[in-house]
Amino acid sequence: MASDMSQAPLASPPLSPLAVPVLMGVVFLSLIGFGVVIPLLPFYATVFGASAWQVTSMFAVFAAGQFFGELIWGRLSDRIGRKPVILGTILMAALGYVALAFAPNIWFAIAARAVAGVFSGNISTIQGYIVDVTPQEKLAGRLGLIGSAFGIGFVVGPLLGGVLARPEIGAAGFQPPLLTAAALCLAGGLGAAVFVRESRSRGMAGARRPGPLQALAQTLGDPTLRRLMGGTFLSFAGFSAMWSIFGLWGAAAYGWGPKMIGFVMALTGVAAATSQGLLSGWAVKRIGERPTVLVGLTVTAVFLFLEALGPPMVVAIILMVILVIGHTTSQPATSALISRAAPFGRQGETLGANNASSAAARVLGPVLAGFLFAGVGPWAPFVLAGVLILPAAALIGLGGRRSA
Repeated sequence: MASDMSQAPLASPPLSPLAVPVLMGVVFLSLIGFGVVIPLLPFYATVFGASAWQVTSMFAVFAAGQFFGELIWGRLSDRIGRKPVILGTILMAALGYVALAFAPNIWFAIAARAVAGVFSGNISTIQGYIVDVTPQEKLAGRLGLIGSAFGIGFVVGPLLGGVLARPEIGAAGFQPPLLTAAALCLAGGLGAAVFVRESRSRGMAGARRPGPLQALAQTLGDPTLRRLMGGTFLSFAGFSAMWSIFGLWGAAAYGWGPKMIGFVMALTGVAAATSQGLLSGWAVKRIGERPTVLVGLTVTAVFLFLEALGPPMVVAIILMVILVIGHTTSQPATSALISRAAPFGRQGETLGANNASSAAARVLGPVLAGFLFAGVGPWAPFVLAGVLILPAAALIGLGGRRSA
Protein backbone atom coordinates (compact mmCIF):
# COMPACT_ATOMS: atom_id res chain seq x y z
CA MET A 1 0.00 0.00 0.00
CA ALA A 2 2.92 2.30 0.61
CA SER A 3 3.35 4.84 -2.14
CA ASP A 4 4.38 8.40 -2.75
CA MET A 5 0.71 9.33 -2.78
CA SER A 6 0.43 8.41 0.89
CA GLN A 7 2.39 11.52 1.67
CA ALA A 8 0.48 13.90 -0.62
CA PRO A 9 -0.66 17.00 1.24
CA LEU A 10 -4.30 17.57 2.01
CA ALA A 11 -5.99 20.81 0.98
CA SER A 12 -6.87 21.70 4.57
CA PRO A 13 -8.35 24.90 5.97
CA PRO A 14 -6.01 27.39 7.72
CA LEU A 15 -4.84 26.02 11.06
CA SER A 16 -4.35 27.78 14.38
CA PRO A 17 -0.70 27.77 15.45
CA LEU A 18 -1.93 26.64 18.87
CA ALA A 19 -3.75 23.56 17.56
CA VAL A 20 -0.92 21.05 17.94
CA PRO A 21 0.19 22.31 21.38
CA VAL A 22 -3.42 22.23 22.57
CA LEU A 23 -3.86 18.67 21.33
CA MET A 24 -0.71 17.71 23.19
CA GLY A 25 -2.35 19.27 26.22
CA VAL A 26 -5.47 17.21 25.58
CA VAL A 27 -3.37 14.04 25.55
CA PHE A 28 -1.59 15.20 28.70
CA LEU A 29 -4.85 15.85 30.56
CA SER A 30 -6.36 12.60 29.32
CA LEU A 31 -3.34 10.65 30.53
CA ILE A 32 -3.48 12.37 33.89
CA GLY A 33 -6.96 10.91 34.12
CA PHE A 34 -5.78 7.49 33.02
CA GLY A 35 -2.77 7.63 35.36
CA VAL A 36 -4.93 8.65 38.32
CA VAL A 37 -6.78 5.34 38.04
CA ILE A 38 -3.81 2.97 37.89
CA PRO A 39 -2.65 3.24 41.54
CA LEU A 40 -6.25 2.81 42.67
CA LEU A 41 -7.16 -0.35 40.79
CA PRO A 42 -5.29 -2.89 42.95
CA PHE A 43 -7.02 -1.53 46.04
CA TYR A 44 -10.43 -2.27 44.63
CA ALA A 45 -9.48 -5.77 45.73
CA THR A 46 -9.68 -4.60 49.34
CA VAL A 47 -12.68 -2.28 49.06
CA PHE A 48 -14.90 -4.62 47.01
CA GLY A 49 -13.35 -7.95 47.99
CA ALA A 50 -12.24 -8.48 44.39
CA SER A 51 -9.82 -11.17 43.29
CA ALA A 52 -6.62 -10.54 41.33
CA TRP A 53 -8.25 -11.61 38.05
CA GLN A 54 -11.13 -9.18 38.61
CA VAL A 55 -8.68 -6.33 39.18
CA THR A 56 -6.71 -7.15 36.03
CA SER A 57 -10.05 -7.47 34.21
CA MET A 58 -10.50 -3.73 34.77
CA PHE A 59 -7.42 -3.25 32.60
CA ALA A 60 -8.61 -5.82 30.08
CA VAL A 61 -12.12 -4.43 29.57
CA PHE A 62 -10.81 -0.87 29.27
CA ALA A 63 -8.47 -2.07 26.52
CA ALA A 64 -11.31 -4.02 24.88
CA GLY A 65 -13.32 -0.82 24.75
CA GLN A 66 -10.34 1.00 23.26
CA PHE A 67 -10.06 -1.70 20.60
CA PHE A 68 -13.52 -0.89 19.27
CA GLY A 69 -13.08 2.83 19.87
CA GLU A 70 -9.90 3.03 17.82
CA LEU A 71 -11.57 1.19 14.93
CA ILE A 72 -14.56 3.52 15.05
CA TRP A 73 -13.13 6.95 15.86
CA GLY A 74 -10.09 6.97 13.56
CA ARG A 75 -12.24 5.92 10.60
CA LEU A 76 -15.06 8.31 11.56
CA SER A 77 -12.60 11.22 11.84
CA ASP A 78 -11.38 10.49 8.30
CA ARG A 79 -14.99 10.80 7.14
CA ILE A 80 -16.53 13.64 9.20
CA GLY A 81 -13.42 15.42 10.45
CA ARG A 82 -11.10 15.24 13.45
CA LYS A 83 -12.53 17.96 15.68
CA PRO A 84 -16.05 16.63 16.34
CA VAL A 85 -14.69 13.20 17.16
CA ILE A 86 -12.10 14.63 19.55
CA LEU A 87 -14.67 16.75 21.38
CA GLY A 88 -17.30 14.03 21.66
CA THR A 89 -14.95 11.37 22.94
CA ILE A 90 -13.39 13.68 25.54
CA LEU A 91 -16.82 14.50 26.98
CA MET A 92 -17.83 10.85 27.22
CA ALA A 93 -14.48 9.84 28.75
CA ALA A 94 -15.09 12.41 31.50
CA LEU A 95 -18.47 10.84 32.22
CA GLY A 96 -16.76 7.47 32.45
CA TYR A 97 -14.54 8.69 35.30
CA VAL A 98 -17.63 10.02 37.11
CA ALA A 99 -19.32 6.62 36.78
CA LEU A 100 -16.24 4.86 38.14
CA ALA A 101 -16.08 7.29 41.08
CA PHE A 102 -19.55 6.20 42.22
CA ALA A 103 -19.28 2.47 41.42
CA PRO A 104 -21.15 0.49 44.11
CA ASN A 105 -19.37 -2.83 43.43
CA ILE A 106 -16.59 -4.38 41.38
CA TRP A 107 -18.88 -5.43 38.52
CA PHE A 108 -20.21 -1.91 38.04
CA ALA A 109 -16.61 -0.65 38.12
CA ILE A 110 -15.63 -3.16 35.44
CA ALA A 111 -18.59 -2.13 33.27
CA ALA A 112 -17.76 1.57 33.72
CA ARG A 113 -14.18 0.93 32.65
CA ALA A 114 -15.34 -0.91 29.55
CA VAL A 115 -17.56 1.97 28.41
CA ALA A 116 -14.88 4.53 29.26
CA GLY A 117 -12.42 2.55 27.18
CA VAL A 118 -14.55 2.95 24.05
CA PHE A 119 -14.43 6.73 24.32
CA SER A 120 -10.76 6.79 25.31
CA GLY A 121 -9.89 5.12 22.01
CA ASN A 122 -9.38 8.49 20.31
CA ILE A 123 -5.59 8.60 20.13
CA SER A 124 -5.62 7.63 16.45
CA THR A 125 -7.79 10.67 15.77
CA ILE A 126 -5.24 12.95 17.45
CA GLN A 127 -2.42 11.15 15.65
CA GLY A 128 -4.36 11.56 12.40
CA TYR A 129 -4.56 15.30 13.04
CA ILE A 130 -0.79 15.42 13.56
CA VAL A 131 -0.23 13.48 10.32
CA ASP A 132 -2.56 15.89 8.49
CA VAL A 133 -0.58 18.99 9.46
CA THR A 134 3.03 17.74 9.73
CA PRO A 135 5.70 17.46 7.01
CA GLN A 136 7.04 13.92 6.69
CA GLU A 137 10.54 14.83 7.88
CA LYS A 138 9.12 16.15 11.18
CA LEU A 139 6.52 13.43 11.73
CA ALA A 140 8.42 11.05 14.02
CA GLY A 141 9.56 13.92 16.22
CA ARG A 142 6.08 15.39 16.54
CA LEU A 143 4.52 12.00 17.22
CA GLY A 144 7.22 11.68 19.86
CA LEU A 145 5.98 14.89 21.47
CA ILE A 146 2.50 13.37 21.65
CA GLY A 147 4.11 10.40 23.35
CA SER A 148 5.92 12.79 25.67
CA ALA A 149 2.57 14.24 26.68
CA PHE A 150 1.59 10.67 27.57
CA GLY A 151 4.66 10.37 29.74
CA ILE A 152 4.12 13.67 31.56
CA GLY A 153 0.53 12.64 32.20
CA PHE A 154 1.87 9.49 33.78
CA VAL A 155 4.01 11.63 36.09
CA VAL A 156 1.17 13.79 37.35
CA GLY A 157 -1.68 11.26 37.18
CA PRO A 158 -0.33 8.54 39.49
CA LEU A 159 0.86 11.16 41.96
CA LEU A 160 -2.62 12.66 42.08
CA GLY A 161 -4.15 9.22 42.43
CA GLY A 162 -1.81 8.27 45.25
CA VAL A 163 -2.08 11.57 47.11
CA LEU A 164 -5.83 12.16 46.76
CA ALA A 165 -6.99 8.59 47.34
CA ARG A 166 -8.14 7.50 50.80
CA PRO A 167 -8.67 3.74 50.50
CA GLU A 168 -9.00 3.43 54.28
CA ILE A 169 -12.51 4.95 54.10
CA GLY A 170 -13.73 2.59 51.41
CA ALA A 171 -15.07 3.32 47.93
CA ALA A 172 -15.76 6.98 48.76
CA GLY A 173 -12.01 7.45 49.16
CA PHE A 174 -11.55 6.93 45.42
CA GLN A 175 -13.91 9.73 44.42
CA PRO A 176 -11.59 12.78 44.76
CA PRO A 177 -8.96 11.58 42.24
CA LEU A 178 -11.53 10.21 39.81
CA LEU A 179 -13.63 13.38 39.84
CA THR A 180 -10.41 15.35 39.37
CA ALA A 181 -9.68 13.21 36.32
CA ALA A 182 -13.14 14.00 34.92
CA ALA A 183 -12.62 17.73 35.45
CA LEU A 184 -9.25 17.62 33.67
CA CYS A 185 -10.80 15.86 30.68
CA LEU A 186 -13.41 18.61 30.45
CA ALA A 187 -10.66 21.25 30.62
CA GLY A 188 -8.91 19.55 27.70
CA GLY A 189 -12.14 19.47 25.74
CA LEU A 190 -12.68 23.18 26.29
CA GLY A 191 -9.19 23.92 24.99
CA ALA A 192 -9.80 21.80 21.90
CA ALA A 193 -13.15 23.49 21.26
CA VAL A 194 -11.56 26.95 21.33
CA PHE A 195 -8.21 26.44 19.61
CA VAL A 196 -8.41 23.40 17.34
CA ARG A 197 -9.65 23.97 13.79
CA GLU A 198 -10.62 21.14 11.52
CA SER A 199 -7.60 19.70 9.66
CA ARG A 200 -9.49 17.72 7.02
CA SER A 201 -10.60 19.26 3.74
CA ARG A 202 -14.31 19.04 3.01
CA GLY A 203 -13.80 16.67 0.09
CA MET A 204 -11.54 14.28 1.97
CA ALA A 205 -13.72 14.32 5.08
CA GLY A 206 -16.80 13.42 3.08
CA ALA A 207 -15.32 10.43 1.26
CA ARG A 208 -17.05 7.09 1.71
CA ARG A 209 -15.20 4.51 3.80
CA PRO A 210 -15.48 0.78 4.34
CA GLY A 211 -16.95 -0.44 7.62
CA PRO A 212 -14.62 -0.74 10.65
CA LEU A 213 -14.11 -4.50 10.39
CA GLN A 214 -13.80 -4.36 6.59
CA ALA A 215 -11.22 -1.57 6.95
CA LEU A 216 -9.30 -3.67 9.49
CA ALA A 217 -9.35 -6.64 7.11
CA GLN A 218 -8.06 -4.45 4.27
CA THR A 219 -5.28 -3.11 6.47
CA LEU A 220 -4.24 -6.59 7.56
CA GLY A 221 -4.24 -7.67 3.91
CA ASP A 222 -1.17 -5.54 3.29
CA PRO A 223 1.98 -7.53 4.24
CA THR A 224 3.92 -4.50 5.48
CA LEU A 225 1.11 -3.22 7.67
CA ARG A 226 0.37 -6.74 8.90
CA ARG A 227 3.93 -7.14 10.16
CA LEU A 228 3.99 -3.70 11.76
CA MET A 229 0.64 -4.24 13.46
CA GLY A 230 1.65 -7.73 14.57
CA GLY A 231 4.69 -6.21 16.21
CA THR A 232 2.49 -3.60 17.89
CA PHE A 233 0.19 -6.35 19.18
CA LEU A 234 2.96 -8.45 20.72
CA SER A 235 4.77 -5.43 22.12
CA PHE A 236 1.72 -4.07 23.92
CA ALA A 237 0.55 -7.51 25.04
CA GLY A 238 3.83 -7.88 26.87
CA PHE A 239 3.98 -4.36 28.24
CA SER A 240 0.37 -4.37 29.44
CA ALA A 241 0.93 -7.74 31.15
CA MET A 242 3.61 -6.05 33.23
CA TRP A 243 1.62 -2.87 33.94
CA SER A 244 -1.58 -4.67 34.90
CA ILE A 245 0.09 -6.42 37.84
CA PHE A 246 2.41 -3.54 38.72
CA GLY A 247 0.46 -2.48 41.81
CA LEU A 248 -0.10 -6.05 42.96
CA TRP A 249 3.58 -6.85 42.34
CA GLY A 250 4.79 -3.80 44.23
CA ALA A 251 2.55 -4.62 47.19
CA ALA A 252 3.54 -8.31 47.22
CA ALA A 253 7.27 -7.95 46.61
CA TYR A 254 8.07 -4.69 48.43
CA GLY A 255 5.02 -3.80 50.54
CA TRP A 256 4.16 -0.68 48.52
CA GLY A 257 0.95 1.29 49.13
CA PRO A 258 -0.84 3.73 46.79
CA LYS A 259 1.62 6.58 47.45
CA MET A 260 4.73 4.50 46.70
CA ILE A 261 3.13 3.01 43.59
CA GLY A 262 2.25 6.51 42.44
CA PHE A 263 5.80 7.69 43.11
CA VAL A 264 7.42 4.88 41.11
CA MET A 265 4.98 5.40 38.27
CA ALA A 266 5.83 9.10 38.31
CA LEU A 267 9.49 8.19 37.84
CA THR A 268 8.61 6.00 34.88
CA GLY A 269 6.46 8.83 33.53
CA VAL A 270 9.43 11.20 33.59
CA ALA A 271 11.44 8.55 31.76
CA ALA A 272 8.67 8.04 29.19
CA ALA A 273 8.25 11.78 28.60
CA THR A 274 11.97 12.27 28.13
CA SER A 275 12.44 9.29 25.84
CA GLN A 276 9.48 10.11 23.59
CA GLY A 277 9.95 13.87 23.58
CA LEU A 278 13.73 13.92 23.12
CA LEU A 279 15.40 10.53 22.80
CA SER A 280 13.11 9.01 20.16
CA GLY A 281 13.38 11.92 17.72
CA TRP A 282 17.16 12.08 18.22
CA ALA A 283 17.52 8.33 17.68
CA VAL A 284 15.44 8.41 14.49
CA LYS A 285 17.62 11.18 13.07
CA ARG A 286 20.82 9.34 13.97
CA ILE A 287 20.04 5.70 13.14
CA GLY A 288 16.58 5.67 11.48
CA GLU A 289 13.13 4.52 12.50
CA ARG A 290 13.59 0.75 12.15
CA PRO A 291 16.86 0.52 14.18
CA THR A 292 15.29 2.74 16.86
CA VAL A 293 12.46 0.22 17.27
CA LEU A 294 14.81 -2.78 17.27
CA VAL A 295 17.10 -1.34 19.93
CA GLY A 296 14.27 -0.01 22.10
CA LEU A 297 12.29 -3.25 22.21
CA THR A 298 15.35 -5.43 22.74
CA VAL A 299 16.41 -3.32 25.73
CA THR A 300 12.86 -3.59 27.09
CA ALA A 301 12.81 -7.40 26.88
CA VAL A 302 16.24 -7.82 28.50
CA PHE A 303 15.35 -5.62 31.46
CA LEU A 304 11.99 -7.35 31.94
CA PHE A 305 13.87 -10.64 32.36
CA LEU A 306 16.20 -8.99 34.87
CA GLU A 307 13.18 -7.64 36.80
CA ALA A 308 11.79 -11.17 37.06
CA LEU A 309 14.87 -12.20 39.08
CA GLY A 310 13.56 -10.26 42.09
CA PRO A 311 16.30 -7.66 42.63
CA PRO A 312 16.48 -5.34 45.66
CA MET A 313 13.93 -2.54 45.65
CA VAL A 314 16.21 0.27 44.47
CA VAL A 315 17.56 -1.91 41.65
CA ALA A 316 14.03 -2.94 40.69
CA ILE A 317 13.00 0.72 40.36
CA ILE A 318 16.04 1.46 38.18
CA LEU A 319 15.28 -1.54 35.97
CA MET A 320 11.67 -0.38 35.61
CA VAL A 321 12.75 3.07 34.48
CA ILE A 322 15.15 1.67 31.88
CA LEU A 323 12.68 -0.82 30.40
CA VAL A 324 10.07 1.95 30.14
CA ILE A 325 12.60 4.11 28.27
CA GLY A 326 13.24 1.26 25.83
CA HIS A 327 9.58 0.68 25.10
CA THR A 328 8.49 4.29 24.82
CA THR A 329 11.44 5.21 22.59
CA SER A 330 10.21 2.66 20.04
CA GLN A 331 6.61 3.88 19.86
CA PRO A 332 6.87 7.12 17.82
CA ALA A 333 9.15 5.42 15.30
CA THR A 334 6.61 2.60 14.91
CA SER A 335 3.76 5.08 14.37
CA ALA A 336 5.83 6.92 11.75
CA LEU A 337 6.51 3.67 9.89
CA ILE A 338 2.79 2.85 9.90
CA SER A 339 1.71 6.31 8.74
CA ARG A 340 4.16 6.07 5.83
CA ALA A 341 2.79 2.68 4.83
CA ALA A 342 -0.85 3.87 5.04
CA PRO A 343 -2.81 4.55 1.83
CA PHE A 344 -3.51 8.15 0.87
CA GLY A 345 -6.29 9.81 2.84
CA ARG A 346 -6.63 6.92 5.33
CA GLN A 347 -3.95 7.67 7.90
CA GLY A 348 -6.50 8.06 10.70
CA GLU A 349 -8.14 4.76 9.77
CA THR A 350 -4.79 2.96 9.55
CA LEU A 351 -3.43 4.43 12.77
CA GLY A 352 -6.76 3.50 14.35
CA ALA A 353 -6.35 -0.09 13.21
CA ASN A 354 -2.85 -0.14 14.70
CA ASN A 355 -4.06 1.36 17.97
CA ALA A 356 -6.88 -1.21 17.94
CA SER A 357 -4.26 -3.94 17.73
CA SER A 358 -2.51 -2.49 20.77
CA ALA A 359 -5.86 -2.29 22.57
CA ALA A 360 -6.61 -5.93 21.76
CA ALA A 361 -3.18 -6.76 23.13
CA ARG A 362 -4.06 -4.93 26.34
CA VAL A 363 -6.99 -7.30 26.70
CA LEU A 364 -4.88 -10.43 26.35
CA GLY A 365 -1.86 -9.27 28.35
CA PRO A 366 -3.64 -8.46 31.64
CA VAL A 367 -5.74 -11.64 31.52
CA LEU A 368 -2.64 -13.81 31.13
CA ALA A 369 -0.77 -11.77 33.73
CA GLY A 370 -3.54 -12.15 36.30
CA PHE A 371 -3.55 -15.92 36.03
CA LEU A 372 0.25 -16.13 36.05
CA PHE A 373 0.52 -13.82 39.05
CA ALA A 374 -1.97 -15.87 41.06
CA GLY A 375 -0.96 -19.33 39.83
CA VAL A 376 2.81 -19.09 39.32
CA GLY A 377 4.19 -16.08 41.12
CA PRO A 378 4.70 -12.30 40.97
CA TRP A 379 7.74 -12.76 38.70
CA ALA A 380 5.97 -14.74 35.99
CA PRO A 381 4.23 -11.83 34.17
CA PHE A 382 7.64 -10.18 33.66
CA VAL A 383 8.94 -13.29 31.90
CA LEU A 384 5.80 -13.42 29.75
CA ALA A 385 6.27 -9.76 28.83
CA GLY A 386 9.86 -10.29 27.70
CA VAL A 387 8.96 -13.40 25.71
CA LEU A 388 6.29 -11.45 23.80
CA ILE A 389 8.34 -8.32 23.14
CA LEU A 390 11.36 -10.03 21.52
CA PRO A 391 9.41 -11.32 18.47
CA ALA A 392 7.65 -7.93 18.29
CA ALA A 393 11.02 -6.36 17.57
CA ALA A 394 11.62 -8.85 14.75
CA LEU A 395 8.22 -8.25 13.14
CA ILE A 396 8.50 -4.46 13.21
CA GLY A 397 12.04 -4.76 11.88
CA LEU A 398 10.79 -6.72 8.87
CA GLY A 399 7.82 -4.41 8.28
CA GLY A 400 9.93 -1.30 8.70
CA ARG A 401 12.42 -2.49 6.09
CA ARG A 402 9.62 -2.84 3.53
CA SER A 403 7.96 0.51 4.29
CA ALA A 404 11.17 2.53 4.13
